Amino acid sequence: GTRPEPVDAEREAPHFGVRMTLPEPIGLQEDVMAGLERLLARLCETLTRHQHGARRVLLELRRVDRETAHVRVGLARPMRDPARIAALFEKGVAEVEAGFGIDALRLCAEVTEKLPPEQLGHGSTPGSTPGGPTLRSEDALADLISRLGNRLGFDAVQRLLPADSTIPERSFLIAPAAYSEAEETPPRRGPPRPQILFPPELVSGARGAQPGHPPAQFRWRNMRFSTLRATGPERIAPEWWFDDPAWRSGLRDYWRIETREGPRLWLFHTPQVAGWDAGGAQDWFVQGEFA
Repeated sequence: GTRPEPVDAEREAPHFGVRMTLPEPIGLQEDVMAGLERLLARLCETLTRHQHGARRVLLELRRVDRETAHVRVGLARPMRDPARIAALFEKGVAEVEAGFGIDALRLCAEVTEKLPPEQLGHGSTPGSTPGGPTLRSEDALADLISRLGNRLGFDAVQRLLPADSTIPERSFLIAPAAYSEAEETPPRRGPPRPQILFPPELVSGARGAQPGHPPAQFRWRNMRFSTLRATGPERIAPEWWFDDPAWRSGLRDYWRIETREGPRLWLFHTPQVAGWDAGGAQDWFVQGEFA
């Protein structure tokens, strides 16, 4: 018990912040952006050294009257590219009231994530400089999500993810694009599904319907349609482990309809099957539209 026990303290977390004090106040947007670009170069160099990427960056602009303006931008994915981050600040900087001038700038990466180095190609594409790193498609998408997210809110920019369900309304999930990764839709067997899906809409004026076949004519969204070709039916049963009020009528028979007027629609009706409550079996509904 007399030997010393060395304490191995945890390393202090790196601080990702830089600042600049100006000899003379500035007030033009171009001057502020020039100072921001210099700060971003230093900040991104520090992020690269620690293999981190920024997810939220705060710019503080101190005016000569000692008031401070804040411009904050979020990023859809970890990033340490000065030019791409600077583009996101342009709108916020343009809205800053400089007053009698700005004499100091401070830039801080408030939220960061691990971002190991990766191999980039070289070339010239829109959004990249000649001879510099190529702006990949996933980077361009991340920049778009970042621009929209800073204007609308990142929770408002959403993407569809595949879900394991045969029910059309439950065959996808909606998730914020900035906090989820895109997933490829797994291959499915059976008839194709429409590209545009919406809640079932009742058609009116259905005429010429034969047992087990769709109507020859019907009216939908104040337009009259005539069936040119019909493919089906695709029978879909409700999932018994979910109590969905929209599916309490039981089975649905879906048909792919090509109309003389042009639209290709996805129609269904509830067939009369023993063991199911088929009230409204004579009603037809439109739930989707093919491209």
